[in-house]
Amino acid sequence: MRLARVRHDGGVRFARVEGDEVVLLGTESETPRADVMIDAIHAGSPCDAEGTRVALADVALLAPVRRPGKILAIGLNYAEHADESQMELPVAPLLFSKPSSAIVGPGEPVRWAAVDCTQPDYEAEMAVVIGRTAAGHVETPLDHVFGYTCCNDFSARDAQFADGQWVRGTSFDTVCPLGPWIVTPDEFGDPQDHAIGIDVAADDGSTERLQDGHTRHMIFGVAELIAYIARFITLEPGDVIAPGTPDGVGFARTPPRYMADGDVMTVWVEGIGELTNPCVVD
Repeated sequence: MRLARVRHDGGVRFARVEGDEVVLLGTESETPRADVMIDAIHAGSPCDAEGTRVALADVALLAPVRRPGKILAIGLNYAEHADESQMELPVAPLLFSKPSSAIVGPGEPVRWAAVDCTQPDYEAEMAVVIGRTAAGHVETPLDHVFGYTCCNDFSARDAQFADGQWVRGTSFDTVCPLGPWIVTPDEFGDPQDHAIGIDVAADDGSTERLQDGHTRHMIFGVAELIAYIARFITLEPGDVIAPGTPDGVGFARTPPRYMADGDVMTVWVEGIGELTNPCVVD
């Protein structure tokens, strides 16, 4: 099942995507912290309910979650990415956090000011959305997953390298694209059995595949990550885990391939689809 937040007829709706149609379900309130997807997860809303059907082309897809309580990201979770970064393999998951204010949806621009970022870099990821609270010892971690979506864990490498840690460099406004929808575990299957990558189209019309990996190459798989995180941090419905990126990132290339104004990034994950966002330099 594919579940989405969409804009239709002036309002934001919780919806189920079926081929080239969308079934409109719940309605998001207009309060600043409203998130109809997270409300549906908390309430256990029936995702297979019937509702008004409209064409997918007649809605705007939004970030599937707007204001998760937490975004927890994992650094260096693919061996070849750790190698290209010239860093040792982690002996335990390396956690850092991102604010929900960084989230944008499909088609929305990733923006940065040239004065604040000179080394903007992409990272294709398969994000995990939590569906049930996980705290302490978790015996069946994947039972706590609501679904999976595409993520671009975009990074300002100059800020990241200057700080010696990852929070500021991965937390600028707009640097966490999510989408286009959430695919539920019954449809998605084994999270460690999916190809993942990113294609970048330049404003000269050329397109290049810059990452082409597979989730089986994660050092710590999704189940292991949930079990590990829950020992220290309670995972709540709607929380997002970005479990790392494969090799091929821009800063590790020779010469480096940083994003430029007008570049268009498309993250793709087998079994989910594509998440496309343009780059805009202010």
